[in-house]
Amino acid sequence: MTSPDPQRPLLSRDAWKRRAALWGGAVAVALVAIVFAKASDAAFRVFQSIIAQSIWWALLLTPTVFALLAWLTSGALKPTRGSGIPQVIAALEIPTPTFRRDNLSLGVSAGKLALTTLSLLGGASVGREGPTVHVGASVMYMFGRWFGFRDPKELSHFLLAGGAAGIAAAFNTPLAGIVFAIEELSGRFEHRFSGTLLTAVIVGGVVSLGLLGNYTYFGKVTATLPLGQAWLAIVLCGTVAGLLGGLFAKAVLLTMEGRPRWLGTLRQRHPVLLAALCGLALVLLGAAFGAGAFGAGYEQAKGLVQGAPSVGHEFGLMKLVANLVSYVAGIPGGLFSPALAVGAGLGHNLAALMPSVDERIFVLLGMCAYLTGVTQAPLTSAVISLELTDSSDMLLPILATVLIARGVSGLVCRVPIYKAMAEQLVKQLPGPHPA
Repeated sequence: MTSPDPQRPLLSRDAWKRRAALWGGAVAVALVAIVFAKASDAAFRVFQSIIAQSIWWALLLTPTVFALLAWLTSGALKPTRGSGIPQVIAALEIPTPTFRRDNLSLGVSAGKLALTTLSLLGGASVGREGPTVHVGASVMYMFGRWFGFRDPKELSHFLLAGGAAGIAAAFNTPLAGIVFAIEELSGRFEHRFSGTLLTAVIVGGVVSLGLLGNYTYFGKVTATLPLGQAWLAIVLCGTVAGLLGGLFAKAVLLTMEGRPRWLGTLRQRHPVLLAALCGLALVLLGAAFGAGAFGAGYEQAKGLVQGAPSVGHEFGLMKLVANLVSYVAGIPGGLFSPALAVGAGLGHNLAALMPSVDERIFVLLGMCAYLTGVTQAPLTSAVISLELTDSSDMLLPILATVLIARGVSGLVCRVPIYKAMAEQLVKQLPGPHPA
């Protein structure tokens, strides 16, 4: 019997067609992520210039934009609501062409980009990273279909690769993209797929590096945490920030389930009015506590990470409420960047309890702990925090912190937020559902 040629898969026509689809999709995802980032930043700068004249201009702009978004997403553009990560998870669980077309079409992708940008033009406390994952998965999925792939399992690989490339391009964090795809999107890892995933992230990363240069999202952090009493910072941040992240996730899920009842009734009968009221609440937060209530919170978080805070101790909890209000409105936008900002603010608060420890350590640990509490994805949170700040010396403290945060968060929110949202999408489908 003739043994199979080990070189055949490498040289076969199907293998090269798969690589062409993958590489082309990865380049497209990187380019879309860059354009999306530039457009989002420009939109929020316009909002900042408007409220620089008077924050009360936001009383007109923010509720109007929120109401418009709720109206626009009440029909065919409903899949553009929220982060977009649950749609990708659900598409992996429901491999039917109809469901994937409805949630991953080019029209949905274009709408996601445009409406998330509009959200930031209105000052919403949302991020662009979740939407970038959604669009990245959608673009890669479409490339797979354009190149003739129809098998649902094969297309699932394209979805995962696109999601990984999306998170990697959004934050310039290639390792986090890979870990995110394994831990958050799929919950599984196939050995044969490892090369596909790595290739997608590398190709997208090279495009991003060539156009934007090498940069660290929040700048380099050189702080270290020596063994001893200072490690109490790990317990404090892991417990407090992890618990608050879990409570935030639980609150979001309860509102999506229609609780409390009055909120569920208002969402069902008057979604546009609810969105406008949420916009009004966000403006009042901004008027009372500062402009940090608006946007993703990048500038405030970077200042805290670098030890040059531009906000007070009210920022963390205020940003948490601002993010919750924006998400309850049902508008497009993600959770990652605002969660990092909330975590940085909470770490800034906890640093006051141990003035002998470098405040930047508390900020970094607060970021990874709160993000873990919200997403219950500890490895993703740890790797993102390390890559965003180039702080490899903090590897062990960060890993210990996210471990505590994951355990504490699970006490108050039993199901991870993205998985629970994906399950709600699946339940809305007619007919039997997968186990």
